[in-house]
Order: sequence, then C-alpha cells, then structure tokens
Amino acid sequence: MRKRLVFAVAAIVVAIAGGFAIKAGRGAAAVPASAAMAANAPDAAASEVPLDFTPNEAAKPLQLALPQVVEFSGPLVAPNTAIVRAKATGTLLSLDVQEGQRVKAGDSLGHIDVSDLQSKVAERAANLAAVRTTLDQAQRTHESNIGLANDKFISPIALDNSKSQLDSAKAGVAAAQAALDSARIALRDASLIAPISGIVSKKYVVSGEKVSAEQQVVTIVDLHLLELAGTVGTQEVGQLTTGMPVTLKIEGLDKPIDGKLARIAPAAEAGTRSIGVVVQLQNPKETMRAGQYAVAQVQIGDATPRLTVPISAISSASGQEYVWTVEKGKLLRRTVITGRRDPVKGRAEVVEGLTPDVPVLGARFDNLREGAKARVVAVATAATPKPLSATATR
Repeated sequence: MRKRLVFAVAAIVVAIAGGFAIKAGRGAAAVPASAAMAANAPDAAASEVPLDFTPNEAAKPLQLALPQVVEFSGPLVAPNTAIVRAKATGTLLSLDVQEGQRVKAGDSLGHIDVSDLQSKVAERAANLAAVRTTLDQAQRTHESNIGLANDKFISPIALDNSKSQLDSAKAGVAAAQAALDSARIALRDASLIAPISGIVSKKYVVSGEKVSAEQQVVTIVDLHLLELAGTVGTQEVGQLTTGMPVTLKIEGLDKPIDGKLARIAPAAEAGTRSIGVVVQLQNPKETMRAGQYAVAQVQIGDATPRLTVPISAISSASGQEYVWTVEKGKLLRRTVITGRRDPVKGRAEVVEGLTPDVPVLGARFDNLREGAKARVVAVATAATPKPLSATATR
C-alpha cells in the first residue's frame, strides 16, 4: 500500500514537470526571429560585396585622333557596256556568239537577211548613173550655148536657161549620191559587228527569228574597268574630293580592293538629301564581275585628339546612349552623346557626358545596378562579373 502511494506521487511530479516544459517551449517560439537576427547580424550595407573590375574591363577614356570613315554600298557596274541592236528589219540568219564568249571590236556577231537593203543600194546606184548622164548632157549644152551667145546667135536669156539646167543637173547628182550613201550605210549597219572588245553577257534573240529595227540582239561587257555608284549625306560630301583613295570590300573576295573616287554629283537627289558619288576600280584580271555587291569606305584624316571609349562600352535604351562608369566606389550610368566612330580601332568619340578621369566599363555586363559598390582591381577576383558574349549582346 505504501509502495503504491510512492509511485502515484512520483507520477504526479513527472506530469507537472512536463507541463512546465511545454509551456516554456511555446513561450520561446513566440520571440520574433528578426529581433534575434538584428541582435547578431552586421549592417546590410556594410555586408554588400563590391564588384571587382580589372583595368582591361574598366579603363579611362583615351584621347585619340579618330579619322572619320564615310561608307556607302551598292552593286558593281561596268561602264563600258554596249548593246548591239538590229539596224534593219529582217530574218536573223545566224548568231555566231554565245553568252560568256569573248569578242574583239570589229568581230562579226551574226548576219541578218538584208536583201531589201541590197536592192535599195542597187536602185540608188542606177539612179545616180542616170542623173550623171543628164548632168553630162546639160554640161555640153551649156558650153555650146556659151559659144553661140558670143557669136550673137542666141539671146542672153537662152544662155541663162541652159545655166539653170546645168545647176539643176548638178543638184540632182548630189541628191542621188547622198541617197546611195545612205543606203550603203544602212546596209553596213545591218551587219552585226562588235563595237567594243569584251564578253557577251546576254543574247536576246536566236537564229531564224524575225528582228525589227532597233531590237536588242546581244550585250557586250568590258570588265577591265568597274564602277560603284552610291550616295553620301550632305553633311559628309564637303569632306570628299575626286581622286581620294577608297577601300572596297567585295562579296566573294577575302582581301579589300583599292579604288578611287571618280565623280561627285553636283546636286542632291530630290527628297533624300543625299549626294551621288562614283568609285572606279581597275579590274585587269577580270576577277570581279558586274553585279557583285561592294561596300566602299573613304577614310578622312583627323589631327584633333578626341575623347574616345570602346564601341562595346556604349549601350542604348529608349533612343539614348549611355555608358557605365566606376566613380567613388560605385557604379553610375551616364548618358552620353557620341560622334565619330572608327570600326578599325573599335573606338567611338564621346562629345558630351563624360570626363577623361572616369573609368568606363569597356564591355557589357548583365544585371548591373546603378549605385552598386564597385572598384577597379589589379587582377580578377571571385567578385569579378563576366561580360556578356557577343551573341548575348546582340
């Protein structure tokens, strides 16, 4: 009986102790976690890790002479191009050339049936012979009348009439001779002759086809001289002069080709405010062809040092260009106005918005935040962000 009483008392004591423990645990969970973290954690601003940029990634702008490059493009054309046309109506008996065939000036290209022209030549030659006979008769008559007039056998009026007949016969001979020359020229022009040396680029008719006067037959192209016609802005044309060297990048060719600025239009094209320019380039080996697309660049010298940054440092948003700078330990986004650009050097002029002593990020980085801590370090660290790739930038 006494042992049971002892066990009961012990059970009551254990139950009371467990209740106090549960109550104490619930009271501890009610304490705010932020209050406990605030008591132990450092200041949030002080804990921010600064971004580290190397001197290659954040460099000060450079003062450089930046030559201006005027660029324009278009297809190459061959100025020495001749279109051979039929000068008479007739059947094309033969066309002896093919596309791509080389011909020389004076070569026969084919033959047209010119029977009608030959008949005209024969007719006008006979007419000339007839009027020459008339002229000879009028000449003899007038000479005879001169003797009779001296002997007073005919009146002066009769002599004047014979003189008029002689003059009329001379005019008839001249007219007949001109008609015969015209027929002979038409017969000669009816022959298909190459006017220039070059390559047959296109045929428009085939043998046996009926052709009419002025119908196109073939086109001949001389590739030894090519031209590129383009346009430049009115604000740039004042710096161009004929004879300036031009560098051309032509599709299909690995190396650039040298040319020269041959002509500049005297007036701007209506509605475009652009000036036409023509570049000539020699093509002695005929490695280039008419129709190939080309980009021409004219470099204009510059002796004035200009504040420049890498072209890759310039970004654009909402029509405004800007760069990222590191100033007083923070990242700042500065709006800038740019000027000239040199794709060869990869530099762009900054006209406004930047000072020479401020480091500029030379590449584009992802998720930059204005006001974030930043610094320029000698070598890369774990806090150095990676620049965006060219593909991601595009």
